[in-house]
Amino acid sequence: MKYFLSLLFLMNFALFAKPMNFVFILADDLGIKDLGVEGSTFYETPNLDALAKSSARFTDGYSTCQVCSPSRASIMLGQYPATHGITEYIGAASGLKWKRNNKVMPAEYVHALPAKDITIAEALKEAGYKTFFTGKWHLGNKGSYPEDHGFDINKGGYEKGGPYGNGKDGGFFSPYGNASLEDGPKGENLSERLGMETAKFIEANKDEKFFAYLSFYAVHAPIQTSRTLFKKYQAKAEKMGLTGEKQRFIFDRTQAVRQVQDNPIYAGMMESMDNGVGIVLDKLKELGLAKNTVVIFTSDNGGVSSGDAYATACLPFRGGKGRQWEGGIRQPFYIHVPGLADEEKFVGVPATGADFYPTILDLAGLALKPEQHVDGVSLKAALEGRPMPKRDLFWHYPHFGNQGGEPSSIIRSGNWKLIHYYEDGRNELYKIDDDIGEQNNLAASHPEKAQELAKKLESWLQEKKAKFPEKDKRYDAEKAKQQLAGKQKLVGMEKKHANYLSKEYKGNGKQRSNGYIEAR
Repeated sequence: MKYFLSLLFLMNFALFAKPMNFVFILADDLGIKDLGVEGSTFYETPNLDALAKSSARFTDGYSTCQVCSPSRASIMLGQYPATHGITEYIGAASGLKWKRNNKVMPAEYVHALPAKDITIAEALKEAGYKTFFTGKWHLGNKGSYPEDHGFDINKGGYEKGGPYGNGKDGGFFSPYGNASLEDGPKGENLSERLGMETAKFIEANKDEKFFAYLSFYAVHAPIQTSRTLFKKYQAKAEKMGLTGEKQRFIFDRTQAVRQVQDNPIYAGMMESMDNGVGIVLDKLKELGLAKNTVVIFTSDNGGVSSGDAYATACLPFRGGKGRQWEGGIRQPFYIHVPGLADEEKFVGVPATGADFYPTILDLAGLALKPEQHVDGVSLKAALEGRPMPKRDLFWHYPHFGNQGGEPSSIIRSGNWKLIHYYEDGRNELYKIDDDIGEQNNLAASHPEKAQELAKKLESWLQEKKAKFPEKDKRYDAEKAKQQLAGKQKLVGMEKKHANYLSKEYKGNGKQRSNGYIEAR
């Protein structure tokens, strides 16, 4: 069977006498459980659901970090954050600039995509591909924009981590105030605009081989939607019995965590982003390019169940964006390859964002660059149904997530996962298959396994010459207790989020902030 699939892929390639094109779609802060195909009953994502059902779905697909810039750099470079050095979202404080009251100070980190490295865009450009980027970049200031790292065209990518605009305009509706993207008609939706920009590039280069990278700003905060979609999902929530009194949050160690998917503003954002995906997929079909275009979809980190807008729930996974559990790093991981992986199949091979680089080169028929994508492996064998060599996966985040994440490093070895914490040196050990919610810490009952994985993790960190947090002499233990107690008071948060479903809620009227409802 595996050889038949490989033969079919080669026959498909030869039949159309065209090289493979690539469309890479990256969502921002989208949790795997935000998709209908992955179990959400509140959000509607028909285009992404259809893509998933015509793709290889990696059930154990991960981002390389629980926050954005590090995982985005990993996709570009084929390396773990500990290798390329961008271990935190760019712009976050570190060292003595860290002003919060913690036992340790976050480690220093690299603040731009290293110019010495060859990005996946540069590798494909060298091979004659037309390259295009649109949307969120957040991998350096001017001089380290998409056009500085191999993209022929850049529409909307610059240093900012969200659609924050120029201080006056901004948000998910035009005017955007983005120096790299012209404003559209007033009220135009940003996610749909990015889909249209991608579709225009594809049409203009339909006779060339191309690499289009659609990097949504959605569904990152601020959470915003149109009046039409807001009312649609308010009504849906009522029909589903999601309105009224309920507990939407629990407190998990450092932060409140959302437990329910019922936010009508976020649901509208999900639909608009899905519309943007549909615009691109429809254009590929219209131009007859679907037969020789690889389409990949993933997210840069988990859904925002804590911090930011507290917008979604990642259950049954624990945590979400910024946090060290599966909710922060487990992602949708879909690879559609005409003639090879164009029907739904589930692949249980653990994979990370660093693997996309060599996989794309392999599918393009190009030589791999193992000296560049040192942490990534080609997943083509898995797509063909052939066995892959077993390997351990690693994460290193020596920082504090705005969403309650703690400085830590992680190893996944088989079905075992160990998390090492830098504030107090403790370890957590979970057996993922039996405990997907990571509720049962087995470090005490399985000390030999914990020690084995801790040694592997330490050896890997030494090999990578990883940077670590340092003790903060400014730490005040009594103040920390008071701060933690304050965070556990959830009454105000419960009231705020219940209000989104109130018939009286009209939006806050501020275009650049959470809760904005556009007039359409």
